[in-house]
Amino acid sequence: MKILMVNKFLYPNGGSETYIFNLGEQLMSLGHEVQYFGMEHEGRCVENHAQQYTTDMDFHGGSKLKKLTYPVKTIYSAEAKRKMKIVLDDFQPDVIHINNFNYQLTPSILYAAQHYKTRAGKPVKIVYTAHDHQLICPNHLMFDADGNPCTACIGGKFSHCAKKNCIHASKAKSLIGTAEATLYKILGTYRYLDTIICCSESLKDKMDTNPIFAGKTVALHNFIEKQPKKEVKKENYALYFGRYGKEKGVALIPQVSDISFICAGSGELEPLLDSAPNVKNVGFKTGEELEMLIRKAACSVCPSTCFDNCPFSVMESIMYGTPVVGADIGGIPELIEKGKTGVLFESGNSADFERAIKEAMRHSEEMSKHCFAAEFDTAQTYCDKLIEIYTS
Repeated sequence: MKILMVNKFLYPNGGSETYIFNLGEQLMSLGHEVQYFGMEHEGRCVENHAQQYTTDMDFHGGSKLKKLTYPVKTIYSAEAKRKMKIVLDDFQPDVIHINNFNYQLTPSILYAAQHYKTRAGKPVKIVYTAHDHQLICPNHLMFDADGNPCTACIGGKFSHCAKKNCIHASKAKSLIGTAEATLYKILGTYRYLDTIICCSESLKDKMDTNPIFAGKTVALHNFIEKQPKKEVKKENYALYFGRYGKEKGVALIPQVSDISFICAGSGELEPLLDSAPNVKNVGFKTGEELEMLIRKAACSVCPSTCFDNCPFSVMESIMYGTPVVGADIGGIPELIEKGKTGVLFESGNSADFERAIKEAMRHSEEMSKHCFAAEFDTAQTYCDKLIEIYTS
């Protein structure tokens, strides 16, 4: 089977990139042919044989003249549509698996995909993995400018985004996001998607509120490999690892002053964590360093105040034998077996956050055993389910 993986970034940048690279490797190991389409970048590590990629869009640098064209290009990219057509005609895939496409690629690529499908002379499946709420919320994360959870745009009333300045608290960016969402709602562009893979039941429920998506969605948690058990002594700290963003709930951490935290990451709230006496900020960590921080922690925390769908940090902690204190929002509760692999608390409630951490710390050793026994999809079992979606 030939599969074209589509994602705006083709270099290591975040969760969706980890997903497409690992998925591509697994599919190729099963004998399938995989190529990639997205934006050109100096760090690009995958390719298509036609060597067609969209121009790198640098929102932080570049000339003023180029930036003037970005509002139009981030809504509809003629370049992305044209170059994707070249790749499709050259590769002749059986499956077009679309991931993150906003801003750098735009929904224009769906027209290229549908045009190819209608003239391919064979069955072609257009599959979309929803890594966030892009199709139902212009800022993709379902929180407002103040970082509060927001469902106002569900049902297609995207004007709320512009009214509340939901995208980076910017009126201009929020207007552009509203315009894009409204345009593609009117055009009905997303009807070309055959199947939408949602990485949580929570996301699926929200997607199903749109009649265009209802009946096309399937919930499938992300995958992670089983990790070997190691004899590691638990230490008396709670670990947060990830981005230091407001929507991630990290502002709760300094409020729980009698608990010691180690934080591994980076982001705009780093000064807040640096100034907290109960926090040791060790910066962004990967590999064995991060693994040992996770294994030694009495618990890890996922205090999101936004609708996080399938946080990899939760799954990774459990696989390394560390219970998770998770907010009761989005898809987080779906990953935690209460009282066994972790403890839930009311999102945004610092007192309940403290209560949950203390409970997890008291039972850390016992919960660790349940964590090692927990099961998530591996790349192999996930691909088995994915192939069924591709061929159904």
